[in-house]
Amino acid sequence: MRSEAEIREQYDFLKAELDSPEMRHEGVREMFTYYRRALGWVLEEEHM
Repeated sequence: MRSEAEIREQYDFLKAELDSPEMRHEGVREMFTYYRRALGWVLEEEHM
């Protein structure tokens, strides 16, 4: 199982990638949005 720090690092990386100007293709952007949302849910559930 990954540590909270590893998950947060991935979450921050994805957030930065989504905000970058290179992320123009809507399908790729949508995929990363879903992945980012899933990571957020995992973090939220672990701390409830």
